Amino acid sequence: MNITEVARRAGVSRSTVSYALSGNRPVSDTTRARIQSVIDELGYRPNASARALANGRTRSLGLVFPPASSHYTDMQLEFIGSVAEAAAAAEHDVLLSASGDGDRALSRLVEERRVDGVIMMEIRLHDERVDYLLDAGFPFVTIGRIADPERTRWVDLDHSALTAACVRQLAGLGHRTIAFVNRSERLVRAGYESAHRGLDGFECAAQEHGVVTRAYRCDDDAAAGEALIERILAEQPRTTAIVTVNEAALGGLYRGLAKAGLSVPRDFSITGIAASRWAEAVTPQLTAADVPAHRMGLLAVDLLLELIENPDSPPRHVLLDQPVSLRASAGAAPAR
Repeated sequence: MNITEVARRAGVSRSTVSYALSGNRPVSDTTRARIQSVIDELGYRPNASARALANGRTRSLGLVFPPASSHYTDMQLEFIGSVAEAAAAAEHDVLLSASGDGDRALSRLVEERRVDGVIMMEIRLHDERVDYLLDAGFPFVTIGRIADPERTRWVDLDHSALTAACVRQLAGLGHRTIAFVNRSERLVRAGYESAHRGLDGFECAAQEHGVVTRAYRCDDDAAAGEALIERILAEQPRTTAIVTVNEAALGGLYRGLAKAGLSVPRDFSITGIAASRWAEAVTPQLTAADVPAHRMGLLAVDLLLELIENPDSPPRHVLLDQPVSLRASAGAAPAR
């Protein structure tokens, strides 16, 4: 069934059917009711492209996600799932695009108007994609924020405050030499905002509490985490605790400590920022600032739909500061 058949059976022109569907021009109640009756009888659903031409909307949102590594973490998958869930509740589809800086995939979404707006993930402090969308005047929201966040709409986690909270907790337990396990060398160099802001909070809190620290960069996988423990213990043998923002390496960090004969938390403590499902999957469970990935995805969709409906409204931001969930991986510092 198509719009031509609906028009023929309702005894009206194709343009009248289009106006009745889009609301762009007035159609009498009698004519609108006759058209709707035919649509109901035929089970007609307007073609998405035709609907976009009629009212300027695709009812689709773009989720732009350049994978940080060869696999998705639980946290990243939860972001994707929550965006799809919120969009579906608002009767929108989601088009996933794995585009990076300079990638044609993003420009196709914008220039060909394949979507009504875009949600950006894996944000860098200086992000060419954000600059491109600002210059294009295209509606977008970021999960994460750039160095100058007042220019955009975003939802983010306060990584600086959360890593600082982890340091404060460990210092209160008597730990005096703490390592920071960051994201990979490539991602830190690329300017991933969570990696940089997390490190800033860690270093500020360490200085405040007189803690000896060293920061390490770690690839996003368990093998890298296990190898890093060996390096930390060799370079800083007085280290008794870790704060990490690298949940993908978490299992390897635990494995490396076990391999070194260190029990968590009796001999060594671990805290950090991670999705609660991941924090609760390790043994002992991770004391961590739980990332509310599901909530953040829902908020991002709300902000974007609000912007699409009101394009001249000022930028709005949501910065979340989660409490640290006390579980079993952090304990009193051992005598060293």
